[in-house]
Amino acid sequence: MTSQHTSAPAFQAQTAIRLARETLDIEAAAVLDLKQNVGQSFADAVAMMLAVKGRVVVMGMGKSGHIGRKIAATLASTGTPAMFVHPAEASHGDLGMIKPVDLVLAISNSGESEELTAILPVLKRMGTPLIAMTGKVESTLAGHADLFLDCGVAKEACPLNLAPTASTTAQLALGDALAVALLDARGFKAEDFARSHPGGALGRKLLTHVSDVMRSGEAVPRVAAQASFSVLMREMSSKGLGATAVVDDDGKVLGIFTDGDLRRLVEKGIDLRATTAQQVMHAKPRTIASDALAVEAAELMEQHCITSVLVLDATGQLCGALNSNDLMRAKVI
Repeated sequence: MTSQHTSAPAFQAQTAIRLARETLDIEAAAVLDLKQNVGQSFADAVAMMLAVKGRVVVMGMGKSGHIGRKIAATLASTGTPAMFVHPAEASHGDLGMIKPVDLVLAISNSGESEELTAILPVLKRMGTPLIAMTGKVESTLAGHADLFLDCGVAKEACPLNLAPTASTTAQLALGDALAVALLDARGFKAEDFARSHPGGALGRKLLTHVSDVMRSGEAVPRVAAQASFSVLMREMSSKGLGATAVVDDDGKVLGIFTDGDLRRLVEKGIDLRATTAQQVMHAKPRTIASDALAVEAAELMEQHCITSVLVLDATGQLCGALNSNDLMRAKVI
């Protein structure tokens, strides 16, 4: 007795390309169609979320659950306290994580997910507000909700019209729309976003100050105005910045001398042994305040084609120095 196997159809590149384009067309249309559903109920949902004293608890099963996790993460990172609770786990104890002061955003395309509908009466008794995001206005979920957000789609991108594709794209887009509207209503700024993303590139750019990355104390190269050229060169070599500040008796910056200045003087054939720091320095150098953002120091260096900058404190005295290597180590650039 021989076993029968259904052989897979031969791969056709053009078919794959056609299906990919059709998928993108269907999902793009699904998202655009959502615009007609965004009205007073959407504004009311935003108002409810703004008013909640606890957290926005996002729930969903299967693919809607995956979308829910992303929506919860987006809300949390843009100023709206949020978390995801799995409906099935909620029936086995995790429901205790939800309080009357919270608000539940329940996501289900059909609105009939058993694990989700099973806990709806409990949420109702608790008095926890419920917003439903579903594609079926007549569904159990929509019927129990205080507010209904329609995310229905005409059809799935799946050729069998079975696998959640366009519907989950619509859920994700509507969740992003909620997050953006809430972000704006809260007056959430880039600095606020950076505080919740301290490990990211934006966080480093918006939270790292010059004082966090600059060289300070004995590591800052400096010489007096009347220092000899040999003293100046020893200071530059020992501190490894590629430059040294020239300061007066009060610690105020008079100028700077860099590796580039040295090359230019050598090319001119000047007898450097007889010079002082004040005679060879570049007066009125570029400086930056210690409380400025490190990214501002990077912009200053790029704008003026320099590789190092002196740092001043609130009184105008030299308190630090940094170069492009310091900024790269801090991952600011």
